[in-house]
Amino acid sequence: MNIAIVGTGYVGLVSGACFAEMGVNVFCIDIDEKKIQRLKNGDIPIYEPNLDTLVRENIENQRLHFTSDLSAILDKVEIVFTAVGTPPDEDGSADLSYVLNVARTIGKNMKKYVLVVTKSTVPVGTAEKVRAVINQELQKRGVSVEFDVASNPEFLKEGSAIEDFSKPDRIIIGVDSPRAKKLMTSLYKPILLNNFRAIFMDIASAEMAKYAANAMLATRISFMNDIANLCERLGANIDMVREGIGSDSRIGSKFLRAGCGYGGSCFPKDVKAFLKTAKDSGYELRVLDAVERVNEAQKHILFKKFTDIFGADVKGMKVAVWGLSFKPGTDDMREATSLVLIDELLKAGCDITACDPAAVPECKRRIGADTIKYAKDIYQCSAGARVIFHVTEWKEFRLPNWAKIKSLMAGDPVLIDGRNVFVDADLCGIRYERIGCNSQK
Repeated sequence: MNIAIVGTGYVGLVSGACFAEMGVNVFCIDIDEKKIQRLKNGDIPIYEPNLDTLVRENIENQRLHFTSDLSAILDKVEIVFTAVGTPPDEDGSADLSYVLNVARTIGKNMKKYVLVVTKSTVPVGTAEKVRAVINQELQKRGVSVEFDVASNPEFLKEGSAIEDFSKPDRIIIGVDSPRAKKLMTSLYKPILLNNFRAIFMDIASAEMAKYAANAMLATRISFMNDIANLCERLGANIDMVREGIGSDSRIGSKFLRAGCGYGGSCFPKDVKAFLKTAKDSGYELRVLDAVERVNEAQKHILFKKFTDIFGADVKGMKVAVWGLSFKPGTDDMREATSLVLIDELLKAGCDITACDPAAVPECKRRIGADTIKYAKDIYQCSAGARVIFHVTEWKEFRLPNWAKIKSLMAGDPVLIDGRNVFVDADLCGIRYERIGCNSQK
């Protein structure tokens, strides 16, 4: 089978490489010709474990191809996936211009049947807009060419995307024709043969399922952060609470860890877009509105704990920031808590040194190479610091030599743990502040 994937960002590149690994002949398309040339050379522009190897192997095996011209390969493919960005507009709604531009290109150039599948995260009703744009272009050309539209939202987690694609919890596919269902079943057959589940449904429900899934996960995070903040006031321990409620089979333990807020490319953007979609339909998602407000407040919790200890005048204080990416296993800093913290520390006049196994180049791009200092590891980062902020729970940070860390730090050192990782560690006398519990070491 020959397919095209338009967009070589995170979703498009991972999906393209994984489909190619399944034996599909994949054309990945992007209008950025410099990026396409880099990819042809096996140069991967994003950080995702094992993706570089997967891409290079499938290029060598001639199953994965890169081009900037969708029109040139339309006659060769049976399915076109749209995996372009849907960035938030100023009002929070998803910008569909890239998705609809792909549809426009297809309508202008298609000569035979093609199934157009939206993999980008899009509001309910987008498939019908795609259909309308393609039909408009066909009418302008005065031709009649059959096509179908479908929805196949992605559920990839950064840092484990290849595993998520190959061994999915479920594959959600929205279709409205037997031909489209047959094509999608054929495409996913290698995965389905291993008894992974495909759930077929109508297109609107598939579009809704993606937003609802991300909204539920974001809700669990914000709920626990809200409870954690109450635990601190009432003398309870959020880890004990998590164990108590997570053992209930109706609830489960996933996405119940308290921390300093969620970020990334999905949850913040999708929650905003979901809220806007509801508002445009005349309905208010009141629970989800609270989820967003709790999360925005939670991103300030580390700085608040800092000033609760030292007061408002912290000018000149040297601090260390462990972790810049929004989660471990990626260099993605979109909506990262670290950016909020660094901004507050800079405004307070602090001397900041940060370290991260993957995201330092991205941080330099976002805030400037000389705005803060960067260290090669946690020891260099902590040297001379009065306070350590643990922001991203990289595995490289989990088992440090705390005696060495303390000897490198200044004064009476403090660790503010935004991910509650070091609860049981012997910190060698370093004062310990965490989320959801007043206990100190």
